[in-house]
Amino acid sequence: MNGDLLHWRADGVSLVLDCGGPRLPRVLHWGADLGDAGIAALALTGIPQPVSNSLDAVVPVSVLPEQSAGWLGTPGLTGHRDGTAFSTAFTAEEIVAVSHRLTVSARDESAGLSLLLELEMAEAGLLRQRATVTSTDPSSVFVLDGLLTTLPVPAEATEILDFTGRHLRERIPQRQPFTVGTRLRENRRGRTGADASIILAAGRAGFGFSSGEVWGVHVAWSGNHRSLAERTPTGVSLLGGGELLLAGEVRLSHGDSYRSPWLYGSYGHGLDDLSRRFHHHLRARPQHPRSPRPVVLNTWEAVYFDHDLAKLTALADLAARVGAERFVLDDGWFRHRRTDHAGLGDWYVDETVWPKGLHPLVDHVRGLGLEFGLWVEPEMVNPDSDLARAHPEWILQTGGRLPPEARFQQVLDLGHEEAYAYVWQRLDALLNEYDIGYLKWDHNRDLVEAGHSPAGAAGVHTQTLRVYRLLDELRAAHPGVEIESCSSGGSRVDLGILERTDRIWASDCNDALERQAIQRWTGLLVPPEMIGAHVGPTVSHTTGRTHTLDFRAGTALFGHFGIEWDLTRAGTGDLDRLTEWVRLHKRLRALLHSGTVVRADHPDPSLWVHGVVATDRSEAVYALVSMATPVCSPPGPVRLPGLDPDATYHLAPLPPGDRPEAPVKHPLPWWADGADLTGRALAVAGVQAPVLFPERLVLVHAVRC
Repeated sequence: MNGDLLHWRADGVSLVLDCGGPRLPRVLHWGADLGDAGIAALALTGIPQPVSNSLDAVVPVSVLPEQSAGWLGTPGLTGHRDGTAFSTAFTAEEIVAVSHRLTVSARDESAGLSLLLELEMAEAGLLRQRATVTSTDPSSVFVLDGLLTTLPVPAEATEILDFTGRHLRERIPQRQPFTVGTRLRENRRGRTGADASIILAAGRAGFGFSSGEVWGVHVAWSGNHRSLAERTPTGVSLLGGGELLLAGEVRLSHGDSYRSPWLYGSYGHGLDDLSRRFHHHLRARPQHPRSPRPVVLNTWEAVYFDHDLAKLTALADLAARVGAERFVLDDGWFRHRRTDHAGLGDWYVDETVWPKGLHPLVDHVRGLGLEFGLWVEPEMVNPDSDLARAHPEWILQTGGRLPPEARFQQVLDLGHEEAYAYVWQRLDALLNEYDIGYLKWDHNRDLVEAGHSPAGAAGVHTQTLRVYRLLDELRAAHPGVEIESCSSGGSRVDLGILERTDRIWASDCNDALERQAIQRWTGLLVPPEMIGAHVGPTVSHTTGRTHTLDFRAGTALFGHFGIEWDLTRAGTGDLDRLTEWVRLHKRLRALLHSGTVVRADHPDPSLWVHGVVATDRSEAVYALVSMATPVCSPPGPVRLPGLDPDATYHLAPLPPGDRPEAPVKHPLPWWADGADLTGRALAVAGVQAPVLFPERLVLVHAVRC
């Protein structure tokens, strides 16, 4: 603390806060490390001059911007008391700074509100902040419309990167100039959404994975949310976000409180640096999975709804043969579930398919030494189900009408204590009866007209909190069970759900070409060990593309490796080759699931280079991926980033990813025996890449000499 200035430093990042009051703290600097001296004058040197037709006083923009201070951009808090108290003027009453954590207690007597701001900086330089607002007026109700927090970015941030997407093609990047105005991303799907911008970033024009300053924010919330990038004509630029509240969702009577989700902020020199801070944060959590991530075989694309004990036990035998460690029975095991038209909500094992319950399959799988996992979709219900017929009032709806169906299903209203208790009891019973180590937790539709009966008031906020509560209580009762967040594939990927789950299913698309992009951009937020990545069949069922086994397996290698393929139809050669890839993954997963993810900025967009470098930089694995027909052939040198510049490494192709299939007669000179180069040479000069057919890849391994 330097007077009223608070300066936090961590891992190359500085945050300078002006806590002088009486208004809320404001950020004077968020970005590159300023060193341990010379910040005393920042509060003075950062004050702009008044200009014509502006307010007479300087407008301070706090982490929760207020119009009462003169701010005419998006306000941090919006709401009212029957049309009054629409604008707040909080006064800080107590500021407590302990290490890299700040709490600010503030009050607005006129509006009848108190506020608690929390700001933290993690060891890796990642910021997070949230706000809690409480009604202190006993005479009226405060209707909260929105609460968001912000972080400023400098004028140098002239370009915005965010993401869109759809089912089977999640997290598509898009860029645009950061001009005056508001770039607002709103999500009203009731879940994070395939089109959600998991990170909203702003940086120097042209910033890449290793170049250009970049600032990014993420809203850690699994329901409706919004994020924004805003630049004003007065030269103020900021990023912010929070929950998107539907009309009337939060009404605060005297003593009631609302707490916003965490808004995370990451700064870096390039996107890899920004990404590394998120990965470090997730890996530092006490609940982060520590054991080696088991190789998974999931049954969906092997059998779909056609559950047959003989077929599934044969599949489990082959899973064990190739080296899988977890066998997951997907959709179709419960009552009435022969298609996706019926059965959701009837969470009892279907006696017509499983007359002895799941015990024969579970016992067989466990006897092979594999863990058993089970698919569930607890938040959903088919209208054609015993549950919906018995309790139609347990469906989220409003206006006396059912919302349009999606995948022949509706959403179970967990705001009803009885509905919540039913789901809890059925999941608890399954986990008690069977030796289940893993739940694939799905969520296959958006929340449309999500009203809580009988009045039909908006219910997304409550539904999200109840899902969190259900996950928390289930994990407390069954601490050995791991849970995957699946939501039509990758439609619920956020740090709110990841506080309660062990991995995400990045997409329902297992096409390796699509997966290269999906995993690349999902990995900005989520580390590899938490991204489910499976080897699909030769012909993808979602795109119809045909890919080699090496391309499919080499793509899945850089995640939580699994198999989504009917191995009973695979030939001996494919099974043997798959076994090699599983063996390689097991050998490398300690590196892949703890190291630093790197991506090279190659000038030819058809050639992607990515890898993982050990934390001590003793070794690294890189994939050289031909995404399309290249502009130039041969492709020229590729740079391999992230290694110790002063150390020498032996670089060599890595079997079984060492076969550069291509229409060339002569091999690459260095490919057969490898080469010894410094980390600096590999990062700056690079090495010649082999010529590859489109949609092929090879692996190279760098080991410190």
